[in-house]
Amino acid sequence: MTDTSRSATPAPPRDARIGYPGGLRARWRWGGSGQGAAVFALSEAGGSIEDLGPLVSPSFEELCRAELRIDGPGGAWTVRLASAIQDEPAGLVWDEAGLFVVKYGFHTYGFESRTGTLRWSHRSASPLIAVLGSPRLPHLIVQSDVVAEAALLGGRLVLTSYGGQATAIDPATGRVAPA
Repeated sequence: MTDTSRSATPAPPRDARIGYPGGLRARWRWGGSGQGAAVFALSEAGGSIEDLGPLVSPSFEELCRAELRIDGPGGAWTVRLASAIQDEPAGLVWDEAGLFVVKYGFHTYGFESRTGTLRWSHRSASPLIAVLGSPRLPHLIVQSDVVAEAALLGGRLVLTSYGGQATAIDPATGRVAPA
């Protein structure tokens, strides 16, 4: 007798549509390992498209995949990303630098917000949970999995560990802020 309650069919790709400052409208689509064809099946026409999977791995097609489509005042652009782990991609507009910053899996990417040109990318040693930015800071903060929660409060980065301990850090220096 076989168990028919479990399906060998992977979950369909997930979608999100998000508006960002500066008139940017994003369509995110992402899926699990080997689901690139399903993720990219609904790609929109027009604008530039670039696959950045090779930055992650030579066998990027076998990994989890995501697609980001931006429509904005400067036109439309699309990037395809890869991740070694199942993850929900996230982005933010960093006005001062003119960047749209994305975190997906172990990687952070900085794209020119109007054109989609990759200005930089960074690989972390651990999966990323969040990327934080503010017009008041000259840099970004990328949170990895060693922290359960991060928030910018009163000009300080407050990190909460899995055990519940909260630590306030001065984001300009990276040092523990005085209480």
